[in-house]
Amino acid sequence: MKSSFQRSLALCAVLLTAAIAAPPAAAASKETIAMSVGRLLEEGHYTHQRLNEGVSRKFLQTYLEMLDYSHLFFTQKDVDEMNAKYGSSIAGDVLLGTLKPAYEIYDLYTKRLDERVAKIKELLKQPIDFKSDAKIELSRQKAPWPKDEAEADQLWRGRITNELLQEHLSEHPIEPAPQLVGRRYDRLSRNVHEQDKDEQVKLFLDALAQTYDPHSEYLSKADMKNFSINMGLSLVGIGAMLRSEDGYAKIESLVPGGPAQVDGRLKVGDRITAVAQAQNEFVDVREMRLDKVVEMIRGKKGTHVRLLVIPADATDPSRRKNVELVRDEIKLKDQEARADIIIRKDENGNPIKLGWLTLPSFYADMDKHQKSTTRDVVALLKRLKKENIAGLVVDLRRNGGGSLEEALSLTGLFLKSGPIVQTKDYNGSIRISSDPDPGIAYSGPLMVLTSRQSASASEIFAAALQDYGRAVVVGDKNTFGKGTVQTILPIGRFASLLGSRSDEDGALKLTIQKFYRVAGGSTQLHGVASDIVLPSLSDLPEFGEGALKNALAYDEVSKAKYTKWSDTHSLFIDQLRRHSEERVKSDPEFHYVMEDIDRLRHKIDENRISLNEDLRKKELSDDKLRKEMRSKERLARNQEEPRIYRLTLDTVDKPNLQLVMYPGKLAEAKKNGVSPKVDPEVAAPDADTDLVGGASSSSDDTKEPAIDPERDETLNILADLVDLSHGPKTASTNR
Repeated sequence: MKSSFQRSLALCAVLLTAAIAAPPAAAASKETIAMSVGRLLEEGHYTHQRLNEGVSRKFLQTYLEMLDYSHLFFTQKDVDEMNAKYGSSIAGDVLLGTLKPAYEIYDLYTKRLDERVAKIKELLKQPIDFKSDAKIELSRQKAPWPKDEAEADQLWRGRITNELLQEHLSEHPIEPAPQLVGRRYDRLSRNVHEQDKDEQVKLFLDALAQTYDPHSEYLSKADMKNFSINMGLSLVGIGAMLRSEDGYAKIESLVPGGPAQVDGRLKVGDRITAVAQAQNEFVDVREMRLDKVVEMIRGKKGTHVRLLVIPADATDPSRRKNVELVRDEIKLKDQEARADIIIRKDENGNPIKLGWLTLPSFYADMDKHQKSTTRDVVALLKRLKKENIAGLVVDLRRNGGGSLEEALSLTGLFLKSGPIVQTKDYNGSIRISSDPDPGIAYSGPLMVLTSRQSASASEIFAAALQDYGRAVVVGDKNTFGKGTVQTILPIGRFASLLGSRSDEDGALKLTIQKFYRVAGGSTQLHGVASDIVLPSLSDLPEFGEGALKNALAYDEVSKAKYTKWSDTHSLFIDQLRRHSEERVKSDPEFHYVMEDIDRLRHKIDENRISLNEDLRKKELSDDKLRKEMRSKERLARNQEEPRIYRLTLDTVDKPNLQLVMYPGKLAEAKKNGVSPKVDPEVAAPDADTDLVGGASSSSDDTKEPAIDPERDETLNILADLVDLSHGPKTASTNR
């Protein structure tokens, strides 16, 4: 695979060859860097799109929206004037090394922001009416710019009223709302004025790269030193990847094994509003520069940080959750594959033993070759087969990807042989990557559990097993939909052709390839569709590739030659789906999920929020009451919990395994101050277990969600698949 990756960079290699032997030089000028970025995008990006007038207009729009995300500072008159002046030429100016448009547009933005902040200060001195029936838009990202100053003034009155009401209703007030909001806009103004010419050029070239696709970007010298912000690596301290959106630091993903992911309370899409050190007071971070927010979250190992967060599923942004985390290193152990052996009863009341393989990422130690996802999974599968599991689930719900080589070899553990993924370069050449090992590590009933967070390498794995008819894919309607490959090109090497070479010049992260399934379709945009869809709060298109601006389109290539899994291994998709739908309809937990989805979907589609204090208070009160009622209902149910034995790489060869329990009703009870009776047979090892070597007592807090209907129903579906796979008699059973 490494050689194919090198071949995909053939053009870029030609561009860079002359620079490799050149001696280090002073940093290139901003103009030379701009010319280099423009030329690399034209020649090296997957789309091979020229910097023509069409790209120019998209580029200008992208740059304006980077500056004015919510379409509130510029007016339509401003936008029209900038389009007339720069719309057809701004991309060509980059190729000429002309940065005057970048500076002039930024200066206009600064002027409009100063004018607006002055008006906000005056507005904050006036009495605010929280009793009106007015509503405002929750998100203005797709809204038109205000046509003139008068319309902008009206929009801002509503926006400031909402910000004041949010802080007024917050259960965690930091300071009086007018002072807090005023200080917030002072900070925004200061941040904008502090951006020097280098930072303005970075933003400008970043907009150009993202005009091509959302995963290409220009990385300045400062970015190269701070991968945790701009290149998707983990933030030191809690293991969360952040991006700036509408003035908030928004959680884009959680690093497997990091404190935030292990703790489980922070979710993708949560927005951080304030940060506190240990027990100190919260500091509002809205409109704060992302690097400043990161600096506040970072700290020494073992120290505490508290985050005040608007949950991703909050229908009212006044809702907050207070999450305290202990800063720590991201332990490799927490990123490793692990497995559970689950003993439960099937629909006929008979015990059945199932395997559950959790895969946080496709990891590999490229230097020492000591860590391998595939090698670790092989070890776990050996023990699972020794324990005679009847079926297996591979859980990829929180797996954002990783090593392509590991994705290929891991997929091969469940297939005989054949192609796994197709890769197309910018020049249209297609390479097929196949299973590197003809052996099969597990041939039994198999399911893959996915979500909108399953991306890249996860999608390759799930798509191949689905195309071969080897596994049933269950979960959200679709996975994330990232079917592209990026490489990082140091600008200094290319700029040397223009008379300079330096690591100070930054780099370009460039999309150079697309992935395609063996059946011919791309994983780009569409992702992998589940065979059986389970209701989930993460199953919103707003969380996928399609929500990103300028995402590359879906397309197809010719089908590869491959042989499907034997016809004798039917997956019974229609029957499994029908049985699952019947269970989901009667499952109270899925009822809760569907109610929450409907409420959230309605709020997103309506995109309006009331400025009436009484109405907002009632909505918050109803939300709290609903949660309390659900907790009581859960405790009232007499539901038998399965027995789960945890299998890690440290315990895979030990005779005794650790008994763990999904927290279930007990966790709900503790949260609500109730002391339910605990069945000692559930909390202790069972002497009649047929696990090899028996079980050891549990002291493990699984850290997994206490209530996880997707997990429970996936096990139900797997039990059905095992039953149906036994033969024609079972398959024809009428349920």
